[in-house]
Amino acid sequence: MAASVLKRCVTAALKVKRSSPSLSARRWLLSAGYTDTDVWEARERDQQNLALLANTMDRTYDRNLPVSSLTVSRFVDNISSREEVDQAEYYLYKFRHSPNCWYLRDWTIHSWIRQCLKYRARERALYTLKNKVQYGIFPDDFTFNLLIDSYIKDGDFKSACSVVEEVMLQEAFDLPSTQILSLYALGSYLATRPQLNVSEERVVGASLLISGLKQDNTVGLSAQLLGNSLLGKVEILKGIHAVFKGMPLFWARGYLGRALAVMERAAAAPGDVKLSKDTIDYVNDLLQELSSTSDTDSSGEESGDEEGKKEDALDEEDRDEQAKLPQYVSRFKELSSQLETQGKVDSASFQALVTALAQQNLAAAEKPDLEEYESRVKGWEAENRQLIQREKEMREKAEQDKQERLAARAAAQQV
Repeated sequence: MAASVLKRCVTAALKVKRSSPSLSARRWLLSAGYTDTDVWEARERDQQNLALLANTMDRTYDRNLPVSSLTVSRFVDNISSREEVDQAEYYLYKFRHSPNCWYLRDWTIHSWIRQCLKYRARERALYTLKNKVQYGIFPDDFTFNLLIDSYIKDGDFKSACSVVEEVMLQEAFDLPSTQILSLYALGSYLATRPQLNVSEERVVGASLLISGLKQDNTVGLSAQLLGNSLLGKVEILKGIHAVFKGMPLFWARGYLGRALAVMERAAAAPGDVKLSKDTIDYVNDLLQELSSTSDTDSSGEESGDEEGKKEDALDEEDRDEQAKLPQYVSRFKELSSQLETQGKVDSASFQALVTALAQQNLAAAEKPDLEEYESRVKGWEAENRQLIQREKEMREKAEQDKQERLAARAAAQQV
């Protein structure tokens, strides 16, 4: 059922793509100025020999002493080949499991992602991002944008959505540019008609919902409707704990009810705010699928062992929510008819709507991002200089203490 809806999304998107020259030129993606490395490369560089740095870190770890964040930063900044990317990954892991793990610098994370993109090691950037607890890779919005955009431009929407998942988990949808790129990645991925399992539906649903909450328009409401519906499906099948565990989501039951509330808001909204037709069709198919599953379960076709396991996974309140499914289906039909009557259903696909949003708003969203980025790089430079100065003073102090100890020892020997 869901596949037929996604097929309609693909067809509509292809029509839009063929009819719009600007789409073929991909002007709605991040501009060359946004992804340009000039600002980053123009900063002060601390040239180092990676072999010496690696040897220093290895000896330091062998002595059970902590390596400084400045040393790790120098290593990442001086990567010059694909092989050295792998070496840097190893030292990021070692640093994360050291006493100094909390002090990995923001500019080191940004530099790591840029180096992975530069030396065609993007899969290592994604791997360390997905395993952020093991590597300490928690990028800022701008860095997230660079990685999402690189996957979108290569047509790898699944990997782009994997990055969006991390944005969602960090609740880092503050920048309009990040919201637009994330929604575009999600819409494009769904248009490929992926066969999602329950876990994937939860992730996609949460990403759609949280990013959609930032957009007060047709795209935003359609994303909220689809996101709440996917999460509602997980809730009906697996219970509420399967929905919010490890997710920045509302703990209360009733995600399908919230999906219907989105439809009510769209019906009451003034102006041109609508819901996309393919999103409504998708929710309709989803509810039919859940109703069919519910009928099968109640008919006793499921084996006793499987039924017992499902009962154990759901508590009484979860089963109460399941019992509301017929009410949800009935209310959905009423709201669908109301939206049609009011002209609140947009015939364009969700992907086409997100594409149009990107065309209209992404260029304007870039300017404040770039201004903030330039300011941030200057701040990173200043902080880096302070660390270098502090390191120099500590070495001088250590050398002075050493000379004083040697002098005291020599004087004691003379006595």
